[in-house]
Amino acid sequence: MSDEVDVPEDHPRYQSLVTRHRIEAGVEKGITSMQGLIAEGRGEAFDYLLGEETIPSADRAARAAAAHFLLGDHPVISVNGNVAALVPEEVVELAEVTGADIEVNLFGRTEERVRAIADHLREHGAGEVKGLTADARIPGLSHERAKVDADGIYDADVVLVPLEDGDRAEALGEMGKKEVVVDLNPLSRSAQVATVPIIDNILRALPNVMRHARDLSGASRTELEAIVAEFDREAALDAAEQRLREGAVADDE
Repeated sequence: MSDEVDVPEDHPRYQSLVTRHRIEAGVEKGITSMQGLIAEGRGEAFDYLLGEETIPSADRAARAAAAHFLLGDHPVISVNGNVAALVPEEVVELAEVTGADIEVNLFGRTEERVRAIADHLREHGAGEVKGLTADARIPGLSHERAKVDADGIYDADVVLVPLEDGDRAEALGEMGKKEVVVDLNPLSRSAQVATVPIIDNILRALPNVMRHARDLSGASRTELEAIVAEFDREAALDAAEQRLREGAVADDE
């Protein structure tokens, strides 16, 4: 991004400082909220305990996520303020690789903020960005995240739900959608209800999903379905929790 903070790349907390700056810049641009900074701090603590690396189970989850997206008839990437601020290029590239739609969905929704995020994504190469129409509602939710596009998230069969509150994740699951969740906390509601929980930093998770999607782009439907069937979501959650609690994943090789 052009507005990166001036921190030497060899600084031991370089990535952390850059991440905080991106969200701070997003607040100034009308993309993120002040609450987004709090959420980032919470996630950073979990990432520190994970060793700030992609553990093997998270990489397997990223591969399963790629397979789900390639198998899906209508995959959609849901984008909130922090996602837009942190990984706009990666969102756009993943959508291109997998043929997914991009849709803005916010808890603190205003039309101005949705437009700002859509414009920001277009500045990073996105074509159509959904979320402004908001002509459908997710059943069971009373807040602004219930508002979705009828031809976007509402119609999707696979949804990437990164950095998400758990109630919408639960509601999407009840609609029968396959959910790929990116969350650094394996005990969160989002991770617990996900079809594929990727317990990783979004800065690593999205490039990993994209890499696997490229690798699997020529795979047959049978191969992709085998990858989906072999993925063990409970084992992925357990491995991440073990790393958080013990700092080692002896059984996650």
